Amino acid sequence: MKNVYFLFLLLAITLSSCEEMFEYHPNQIRLNGDEQHLTAHNLERLRSQQPGDTLRLLVMGDTQRFYDDAEAFVEKANTFADIDFVIHQGDISDFGMTQEFRWVHDIMRRLKWPYLTVIGNHDMLANGRKVYQRMYGDFNYSFVYGHTKFVMVDTNGREYSFNGKVPDIGWLGSQLVRQPGEAWQQAIVVSHIPPYDGDFDRQLEQPFHQTLKESGRVQLSLHGHIHNWRTEKTYDNTILYHATTTVKKREFSYIKVWRDGYNIRRIAY
Repeated sequence: MKNVYFLFLLLAITLSSCEEMFEYHPNQIRLNGDEQHLTAHNLERLRSQQPGDTLRLLVMGDTQRFYDDAEAFVEKANTFADIDFVIHQGDISDFGMTQEFRWVHDIMRRLKWPYLTVIGNHDMLANGRKVYQRMYGDFNYSFVYGHTKFVMVDTNGREYSFNGKVPDIGWLGSQLVRQPGEAWQQAIVVSHIPPYDGDFDRQLEQPFHQTLKESGRVQLSLHGHIHNWRTEKTYDNTILYHATTTVKKREFSYIKVWRDGYNIRRIAY
C-alpha cells in the first residue's frame, strides 16, 4: 500500500510541475499572476519615468504567429537608447488563443521599456476578447505622458458586425477635450484598424476623422492591420494617418514627438 501511495504522489507532483506545458482546451484561459493586468502594470512603470521635451516611441505590431520576427524586433529595439515606451498595434495573436498571447508577452517582456497595446481583429477570435481583457485590460483607454495624451481605441468594426458603435465616437471625443487642471498639449490616437480600411465601420469613418480634426488637438493617428506601410493625410490634409507594417516584414516605426510636432522613421532589422 505504501508503494502505491508513493507512486500516486510522484505522479501528482510530476503532473503538477508540468501543467504549464499543456493547453487543456484551446479556449481555456490560464494566466499566471504576472501575465494579468499588463496595461495597468506598464502604465505604472511609465509613471515612474520622467518624460523629456522629446518623447521617443517604437511602434510595431501584427505579431500573430511570427514569433521569430518578434524576437528579432526586441533584440533590435533594445539597442536603442532613451526610448520612453513601445506601442504594439494589435493582432498580438492569430487565433485569439491564450497560449498565443502568452508566447508574445514572453517575448515582449524582454524589452527594456514598458509596452502598451491596442486590441486587433485577430485578438477577438475565439476566446480572445476575454483573454485580452484579463491579460491587458480595457479595449479603450487613455493616458497622459509628458506633454501628450495617448488615446488607445478599439476600431475593429467588422468584429461587431458594423453595429455603428465601434469605435466609440462619443468616448473618443470626450478623451480629446482637455479638462481643468490637465496640462497636455496634444493627443495621439492609436488603434489597430485605420479608418479608410474595409474592416472599419464605414458609417463611422467620417465621424472618426471629424472628431480628431475638430478637437484641434490631434495631428497624428497610428495604426497597424494592413501589413504594409501607409503614411498620408487621407481626407482633407489635416490628420496624418500612419500605418506600421507587420513584424513579419522586420520593420517598425521610430517616432519622436515634440509639443507641436513629430518625426517618423522607418526602421528595418
